[in-house]
Amino acid sequence: MWGLAGLSIFSAEALVLTRFLQVWLGAWPPPGPGITVVGHPARDKPRWDGAEQLALGVTDADGRGVLSVPPAHRAAVADLVAGLDSGLDADAAAEVLAARLPALLHRPEQVFFTGVFRWSQAPAALPDAGVWEPSDGPGIPDWLRPFPGEVLIARDAAGDYLAGVGLKPHDVSGIEISVGTDERARGQGLARRLVARAARRIVAGGAVAVYLHDPANTASARVADAAGFPDPGWRVHAMAGTA
Repeated sequence: MWGLAGLSIFSAEALVLTRFLQVWLGAWPPPGPGITVVGHPARDKPRWDGAEQLALGVTDADGRGVLSVPPAHRAAVADLVAGLDSGLDADAAAEVLAARLPALLHRPEQVFFTGVFRWSQAPAALPDAGVWEPSDGPGIPDWLRPFPGEVLIARDAAGDYLAGVGLKPHDVSGIEISVGTDERARGQGLARRLVARAARRIVAGGAVAVYLHDPANTASARVADAAGFPDPGWRVHAMAGTA
């Protein structure tokens, strides 16, 4: 049997990804076509950085997916999804959810966004870059300090920051990679090498490495491709005050 963008549902890669999505979303795989809404207690709890995330979902290339919300809101959100025009494509359906879901969940100030969902169990064998440093250590950029544990930092000969990676520990079974590069260091291939190195650490620990990005961010897409994160046409859908 096949699924998960052409992977055998019994393959090791598919099983690791499925295990992560079951924990992250509360259910996977989706039981049928379209979007299945589930009530997941995790949506009532803070995410990895302490922020609120009342809606989180993933859809595959065929538009089948799971959208998880707090259990108390499942029925209302399920009614909203059931009322979507069956002729809408996945992008149009996401636009309707973006317009209506924040108010339905009593967070009209928040944003419901859609991004590209990529994962890897076979990161590219690029040369290592950077050094793992404590996220609360000296010389760590502000954007990397919220990440727990260690961050992967590339520095120049003077010790100044060039690029870095932080890891979002959504669960022990799935960890998301976030990467940033100083403007003066762009175009040198640092980001892809850092992402690949971080992904190799994640995979070696038995988890799936996850990489999310804005569909319009072509630079981020190129980094993902080069680091061993193909685009299977999957999307992530999330509502939060910040991404």
